[in-house]
Amino acid sequence: MTSKSVKQGEFYELEVDTDLQQSSAYNDDLAPTKVKDRTWNKWNIAALWVGMSICVPTYTLGGVLTAYFGLSVMEALFTILIANVILLVPLTLNAYPGTKFGIPFPILLRSSFGMVGSNIPCLIRGFVACGWFGIQTMFGGLAIHLFLSAISSGWASLGGVGEVIGFFLFWAIQMVVVIRGAESIKWLETLSAPLLLIVGIGLMLWAGGKVSFTEVLAIPANRPEDANFWGYFFGGLTAMVGFWATLSLNIPDFSRYAKSQKDQIIGQIIGLPATMFFFAALGVVLTAASTSLVGETISDPISLIGKIDSPFWVAIAMVLIVIATISTNTAANIVSPTNDFQNIAPKLINHTRGVLLTGVVGIVLMGWELLKKMSWIESDVSVESMYSNWLLGYSSLLGPIAGIMIVDYFLIKRQHLDLVALYKENSLYPAFNHAGLIAFAAPVVLTLIALNVSSFSWFYSYGWFTGAFTGAILYYLLAKSQADPVSETETA
Repeated sequence: MTSKSVKQGEFYELEVDTDLQQSSAYNDDLAPTKVKDRTWNKWNIAALWVGMSICVPTYTLGGVLTAYFGLSVMEALFTILIANVILLVPLTLNAYPGTKFGIPFPILLRSSFGMVGSNIPCLIRGFVACGWFGIQTMFGGLAIHLFLSAISSGWASLGGVGEVIGFFLFWAIQMVVVIRGAESIKWLETLSAPLLLIVGIGLMLWAGGKVSFTEVLAIPANRPEDANFWGYFFGGLTAMVGFWATLSLNIPDFSRYAKSQKDQIIGQIIGLPATMFFFAALGVVLTAASTSLVGETISDPISLIGKIDSPFWVAIAMVLIVIATISTNTAANIVSPTNDFQNIAPKLINHTRGVLLTGVVGIVLMGWELLKKMSWIESDVSVESMYSNWLLGYSSLLGPIAGIMIVDYFLIKRQHLDLVALYKENSLYPAFNHAGLIAFAAPVVLTLIALNVSSFSWFYSYGWFTGAFTGAILYYLLAKSQADPVSETETA
């Protein structure tokens, strides 16, 4: 049998022969999802987004925008909503090839960056995910520590050591879930989504009796009175787009399991913008209520709930937060680097090894924070300041990749990919696609210049947008100037 792709309705499926199985660019975990395994409907996709969006970092976004981007509460919530509506564009567009061809993110990148060159954007995306994985695991570990502290005074006496142990317990739980595969993640997200929404609504109703919504929404902006609103708005908008700029790249890792294009589009529209807006609003309200509840302003829901004088409710709340954080972290921050690391050496790194490698990198990146928990080092860096710098920094790298991917698939390849060639070295796709690499490098260089030239700082401040448009335009011009046989024929 010779390897070929077969069209089944709107899908393509790859028939693999022995020669392709032996290719250094192929392994079974990165292979296209078979049509029979594409079982995610719009509600599964929506549940995925609900499960990923309801998490501690989302809760803090309103505080990030009001404290560090000079926006009022109303402006901050409006910015979060607009950002997530904008994100639907790259999310649904980059999901298209995943659904049509059943391929994950790293394989799609081989078209625009080359068989070997694809590892550059893959590793950038992968390490950003590992960073988020470590942050979320820290929150999950804290929740486990507070849960055990609520039911055991002996555990509570462990302090920071208990938090570190909680970190590794939470780490292990996540490893098990993801190693079990996509169906395990689908089951977890579908189970947790309605539960998390109920909890969020319950918290909002509870907060309603503790604080005036009208007063919270009337909190003024933290910026000079004569300052121009739009500059602050677009800076905050860029940071909020950066929050899910990660998934706007590797959404094929999930859309490859969708039943249809309609399911992936509707599911994302249902699941993302409203959930992000609601949970960010909840964070603003509860942060405002925290002073009257515990006598101090706390922007972290885990720490806030941990101060409630009721071991029973603290224990229940921590279990729910653990579920919420697992549902976010497994899907958003482990799946992508697992696939990205496999792309480096598919014959050496399979799914299980990719998961474990992701976990190890996450621990290394969080080493500094773990040492702080052990009281071996001190730091006064706030959650909000970390997020503001983190979001702007990596969105400048991810924006160009998103623009290049969209232009490559829709304008250059015209929605045609050669499935067999995507898994064969020395085939139709070159080792390095110079158009993609140059189009990516140029906005990155401009970003570095912007960091050192104040008059050009806007390029960095609006990094996702400037990078995406610059990368897209450059790639289109460069790719159109070179022959591309894939765009001339239907996939074979």
